[in-house]
Amino acid sequence: MDWIYSLLDFSRVATFFISIILIVYGSLRSINLDQDANNEDKETVAGSTSGSSSGKECTNENNPSDNSNIQTIDTLQAILLPLGASISLLMMFFFFDSLQLFFAIAIASLATMAFAFLLLPVCQCVMKPFSNGQRIAMGVLGRHTPAEIASFFAALCLVFIWILTGHWLLMDALAMGLCVAMIAYVRLPSLKVSTLLLIGLLIYDVFWVFFSTYLFNVNVMVKVATRPADNPVGFMAKKLNVANMVMQDSPKLSLPGKLIFPSMKANGHFSMLGLGDIVMPGLLLCFVLRFDNYKKRMNAENNTLLQSSSAIQKITYFHCSLIGYLFGLITATLASELSNTAQPALLYLVPFTLLPLSLMAYLKGDLKRMWNEPFQAKSQPSKCLDV
Repeated sequence: MDWIYSLLDFSRVATFFISIILIVYGSLRSINLDQDANNEDKETVAGSTSGSSSGKECTNENNPSDNSNIQTIDTLQAILLPLGASISLLMMFFFFDSLQLFFAIAIASLATMAFAFLLLPVCQCVMKPFSNGQRIAMGVLGRHTPAEIASFFAALCLVFIWILTGHWLLMDALAMGLCVAMIAYVRLPSLKVSTLLLIGLLIYDVFWVFFSTYLFNVNVMVKVATRPADNPVGFMAKKLNVANMVMQDSPKLSLPGKLIFPSMKANGHFSMLGLGDIVMPGLLLCFVLRFDNYKKRMNAENNTLLQSSSAIQKITYFHCSLIGYLFGLITATLASELSNTAQPALLYLVPFTLLPLSLMAYLKGDLKRMWNEPFQAKSQPSKCLDV
């Protein structure tokens, strides 16, 4: 019965709850980015219409506007990404001591921008009564709204406090920002690409957790994930011989590549979940949420009503995948507790999300379309306006 108490431990419950919240929130932010891009498209079309006297202006309402910040993973990238992840993992394993300052600074910089993205809606809500939302020119830094500037400086302060203290809660906050930003800005275009990516990462995860010990006499994945980095402030102070003036005992930093929560039953023990175990399934759930919204919009535009009122038709792909993700997390936790060893979470998360999704798509008749070109309209892919 000990495994039941382990599941109900604060660290486990917090891991389950926060990971699901991050996936849902990141997916919703992704939808908002698409809506903002569509609104900008409409404004651009309206401006070009008023400024032109003849000709045709064609717009595509099915897909969001191309956004330079949004990255879409294609088939080749999905195949090569596990290989690139393996090379990065080996670099951190062999050269971490030499490159740890670079790793710490690079991750801190990314975490600053990601956490600023996470804080942006809060800053927009707080500053709405005091700002009209107009962008401020900042030279080579571009044009930004006051809310964007405020969120960036708030994130910068948080990173600075994290560097000074090394507290796990601040590290978790930065990791949450990274999760939300990656889910919101990275796109999976089809179920085929999603399947290739997740199966490749499943093999990557299983190999480096279970079989790396036979090649390197140590679990490479666990070693890299748990290895702390020297504090950049303390490191530079030592190099400049001013350690006594800056920080005599600067804390080592656990890099925000994971979420950790302290256990209530065992002091000094933490529950850990890698960001990849949140982000990669999160990309799949973000994809199916976009497909749910797209299908709903197409049905509304074509005045199409569901012919069947069966329960399977009422369940969205997003809810199905989200429930599967939760069961995958629980299964991975149980496997870890019963075996008392680290487990590759994707070994459980990928089947528990992909298989129910594929089965439901088959039953609904959407599997073929979702596999290839899910966002390609069957008819009238674009609307041309006479201008």
